[in-house]
Amino acid sequence: MTKRNPNGAGSISRRKDGTYEARVYVTTTDGERKRISRYGKTHAEAAEKLAKAKELEDKGVPTPAKTWKTGQWLDYWLEHIVKPNRGFGTYDKHETMVRLYLKPGLGKPALTRLGVQGVRAFFSKLERDKVGGATRQEVMKTLRAALAQAMKDELLLRNVAKLVDMPKADSKEVIPWTAQEALAFLRSARPHRLYAAFVFALTLGFRRGELLGLRWIDVDLSTGTIHPRKQVRRRTGVGLVHVDLKTKASEGAVPLPRFCLDALGERKVLQQREKVKAGIDWTELDLIFSTETGGMVDPDGFSDTFERRVLRSGVRRVPLKDTRHTTGSLLAHLGVHPSDAQKILRHARIQTTLEVYTHVTTATQRAAAAKLGNALREGISSAPVLPSHRGTQRPLA
Repeated sequence: MTKRNPNGAGSISRRKDGTYEARVYVTTTDGERKRISRYGKTHAEAAEKLAKAKELEDKGVPTPAKTWKTGQWLDYWLEHIVKPNRGFGTYDKHETMVRLYLKPGLGKPALTRLGVQGVRAFFSKLERDKVGGATRQEVMKTLRAALAQAMKDELLLRNVAKLVDMPKADSKEVIPWTAQEALAFLRSARPHRLYAAFVFALTLGFRRGELLGLRWIDVDLSTGTIHPRKQVRRRTGVGLVHVDLKTKASEGAVPLPRFCLDALGERKVLQQREKVKAGIDWTELDLIFSTETGGMVDPDGFSDTFERRVLRSGVRRVPLKDTRHTTGSLLAHLGVHPSDAQKILRHARIQTTLEVYTHVTTATQRAAAAKLGNALREGISSAPVLPSHRGTQRPLA
């Protein structure tokens, strides 16, 4: 009589095509008992896979209930993990990396067959295809996050993306404007309807999203401060949205030097003119920097407007996103302590401030903002007081 294998030992049989099939009962991630098959070209190969499956079962490691393709898992992760639990900006970033790079390059293999060599080869190809280092880093971050979740869901035993080195990105040196260049730009931009927004970008280092999200209710004239709480973002499939700032570090009250207060006063008068002209077409959102009908200004359109004003001014080109470096350098030039500049720039980490900082003093936060505002105010005191009505008609993009 043929001796039967004990329960749970599994079995190996030869298939018609000459390969071998190992079968054994395991516990799945759904908590069910299921008979699975593992295949090998030889009996030894099938036996090795059978032993591995039994070892995991003995250790209490469940077997995935579904055989996921890597692309399928990435889609599931985006829809059911990232989308409901993370901000839409994070979702959009991950979705872009998945759609443009990860699914085309790694989407077909089974999730459990994704290996270190395959991931390394994928990133090498991205480099050969001239995909920038910063983008390759974002792709890696997305892949690592997706595989980390797969481990939490007990679909993987290891995160192979963490075993591959993070791609390197050459950091581009940012040469900020000098104080003279900043003054020249602001003097040239004085007639524009969003002149005050340019002032805030340069003197307080506001990012464009939080800059365009500022409301009049955020201004406290009694203390001479502004408290940014919202930002304008473009959300895929939705359009422009006015949402909360993502970090507490960005929500602190910021001192307003007289230079900024003057610019706000001019902005208030100009906006009232625009409101009267728009009439029933005006949308009341309480935004400081609005369109000519009160709506949200597109951040990309604002960047384009800034670029055109820089070109018109004749000043050396510095992208809007790098104006924060100009603010930091100006504060450093004025001898402001890094800890105070950190508050004005609203950096979450002091190390970020130090990257653009060169001098150390003991000036206070408010004094730092006042120094910077006064320096710029004196440099532009001879410019026109208020943008002309014609200037308000210039398109944003």
